[in-house]
Amino acid sequence: MEDHHGMHGIQKIAMAVWAVALIGCGAPLPAGPTDGGPGGSATLAPPGDEAIKGPVDGITCDTNEDLLFHIHAHLAIFVDGQQKLLPGGIGIGPPLQIASGFVVGGSCFSWLHTHDQSGVIHIESPVQRTFTLGNFFHIWGQPLSGNQVGPAKGAVTAYLNGAAFAGEPSTIPLDAHNLVQLDVGKPAVAAQPYSFAPGL
Repeated sequence: MEDHHGMHGIQKIAMAVWAVALIGCGAPLPAGPTDGGPGGSATLAPPGDEAIKGPVDGITCDTNEDLLFHIHAHLAIFVDGQQKLLPGGIGIGPPLQIASGFVVGGSCFSWLHTHDQSGVIHIESPVQRTFTLGNFFHIWGQPLSGNQVGPAKGAVTAYLNGAAFAGEPSTIPLDAHNLVQLDVGKPAVAAQPYSFAPGL
């Protein structure tokens, strides 16, 4: 005879493990002004849905997050001296499941994605390789060049780990704990520090 109570217990354990995995991926973090939604007025642009249209730069959107290669980078964007937040849900296929401003689920997860507006880019890949800011913007479906960041146009000043980056912004590597900052227009904002949450 099948033990339904035992199966129910296993399901509860599985859900708990799933919740811990999400928390380990990064808890919601405050990051300047917030409008409470994944794509509201304080963000640079909506999260988009490019991730579900097919592989982007060889990066797929899979039903589960793959933690074989699991690192985090941070991106801060300033437009004319004002911070613009990343939306939660970049690289996560709609419909997005949101709890307290944190995207906890969707139809698929790209190897590069965001869960909230903290600026943390989660890199969770089945293969170890160097990903770039250009890869992330392609997944987001937003343009990136020396004179445009998403919908914002103007001269772009880029920083990597506090130092000016002279190359094309799209080539900036998203290595573990890299701090990336893009300033569009004037005044340019000096490179800002960021501290990753414990466990990231």
